[in-house]
Amino acid sequence: MRALGRFMFRTIFWSFERGSWPYDVFVAVILAFVLLTPRGWFHDRPQEEEAGSSSSVQLVARDPHARTRTYRLSATALSRQKRTNKPTPELERETHDILSRTVNDLRDSTFQVVRIDPGFATDSSVSYYDVTVHQ
Repeated sequence: MRALGRFMFRTIFWSFERGSWPYDVFVAVILAFVLLTPRGWFHDRPQEEEAGSSSSVQLVARDPHARTRTYRLSATALSRQKRTNKPTPELERETHDILSRTVNDLRDSTFQVVRIDPGFATDSSVSYYDVTVHQ
């Protein structure tokens, strides 16, 4: 019993000499765990720019007579699933939410998304949206 307790102590505190058989076995177990564990177990995904960060929204144009403003919203502010080439109700909702959170002038006011124009990169992916809002 004492030998088992000593073995557990040495295992927990990693006190085996390098090159001994227990050391090599534990290194092999750790490597097997790291290399063979499915990615999905950890829900690890690359981090994108935080959705709706203020650096992803810029005022592009203002029309005081029509009471409209056009904001350029970086496509990275949206999740990949919501980036579309054509305006959809879901895209309109998402851009409205991002603008209401990040733009101080729109934060506590009522506004409507009037138009969404996607801007394309050279590889024909959407790089930004010009969102026109009416206040």
